[in-house]
Amino acid sequence: MSIKLAVLQSGDQIIADMKEIVSEDKPIAYLFNKPHKVVINSPVYLTEEKDPKTSVEITLTSWIIISDEEDVPVSVNQVVALVEPIESVKKMYTEKINGSDY
Repeated sequence: MSIKLAVLQSGDQIIADMKEIVSEDKPIAYLFNKPHKVVINSPVYLTEEKDPKTSVEITLTSWIIISDEEDVPVSVNQVVALVEPIESVKKMYTEKINGSDY
């Protein structure tokens, strides 16, 4: 398993420890372990000095908050893109699921 960021058909960005579920040598789903939704908070700037690329604020929230299940299978046709998250987001996610403060 490895920590990845998935963009879903719905537009949600989900970070989780993921692995492929394969049937007959073809991926049919991804197993998201402890998935969290990445919520982008738009900061408000009074001047144009700040670079939005370096000033993005995010919040991680449990993706499915009314379930105790840690593993969620997601069909491959629901995933638009699967990418490596930036190191700071990966660290934030790891600290959150391990119970550390960040």
